Amino acid sequence: MKLDSIDIKILKALQRNGKLQNVELADIVNLSPSPCLRRVRILEEEGVIERYVAVLNPAKVNKGLTIFARVWLTGQDVETVDHFTDIIKDLPEVVECHLMAGDCDFLLRIVAADLDEYRQFQINYLTRIKGVQSVKTEIPMQKIKLTSELPI
Repeated sequence: MKLDSIDIKILKALQRNGKLQNVELADIVNLSPSPCLRRVRILEEEGVIERYVAVLNPAKVNKGLTIFARVWLTGQDVETVDHFTDIIKDLPEVVECHLMAGDCDFLLRIVAADLDEYRQFQINYLTRIKGVQSVKTEIPMQKIKLTSELPI
């Protein structure tokens, strides 16, 4: 799907505020409500807009610590990788999982209340996954930037 300038305006506005009412969105992008809604529906149907979410304040829900874990597996064969990813998908503490090219096999972003909670997660779940050879934990000192907005 080729995005035109109006589509991009719609997407930028919805990235900033997914709760915009169609009338407000139409006003922002200088369309009447009916064509605006039609464009949003097309963007949803085409999968450009995947879903709408509420972005929570981690500290307010007792998950204020973010940890990055680099994971090395015993092998990169399909069975080992698939087993690891199947388990990780079911662990709610893992909010991002990336298969990496380079030094480690996976990079995980994990949220926890504090270091003790993370350590228990690491001991009881992460390092017990069959095929995990080692885990290196990275603790960020300060959040400089975190956004879900894509630069379109």
